[in-house]
Amino acid sequence: MVTVPARRTSFAISLSGVAALALGAALVLLLQVIPPTDEISATRRTISEYGLSEHKGLFDLAVVLVALGSAAGFAVLHSQRRLPAAAAVLGALWTVGLLVIVAFPKPDWATVSRSDFGGTLHRVASVVAFVALPLAVLIAAHAALPDSPARRWLAQVLAIASLGWFAVILGAVVVAAVDGGRWWTLIPLGLVERGMALTELVALGVLLAPARSQPR
Repeated sequence: MVTVPARRTSFAISLSGVAALALGAALVLLLQVIPPTDEISATRRTISEYGLSEHKGLFDLAVVLVALGSAAGFAVLHSQRRLPAAAAVLGALWTVGLLVIVAFPKPDWATVSRSDFGGTLHRVASVVAFVALPLAVLIAAHAALPDSPARRWLAQVLAIASLGWFAVILGAVVVAAVDGGRWWTLIPLGLVERGMALTELVALGVLLAPARSQPR
């Protein structure tokens, strides 16, 4: 049986994790409205462009907060045995992917080769993270929210919507491969990526938010 202090500790950690997610998201939104990053196109430029600006420190902080918040929330679910093993692995891939994105910033592709190691690692980590998280939410939803059908349904719908955003990117890649064009010019990449990121963070928040009553 889980003691009352333990339940309160888990509740506090989960709440802190969700707060870190919200703060990280808010900082990214802030970057879009303060100079000079307000000049970065939200429809055409990816979120990682903020890491090339003079506000790189703020961008890195935002991503680290999301990573730490995610790790805290998943850790609580794991301690309560409400996190399937597959979801735990996928959640770890999401968290590590975010940290790799910070450690290996997006390079200025106009000045470096497309085979640049750091840039390639950044791209791989981004894809792995954005795909791993919605899959983790889908797998964990039932076990994490057994007594909250509405929240479980919302988390699953948002996770599927996140994969839908990613499917738009994959579709552009396929079309470009056939036509020989540049896939990132076929869609409003910045808008799609921001939509995917926001949908995923909301899905994660729904999954990790502490329940009113914790499992005994």
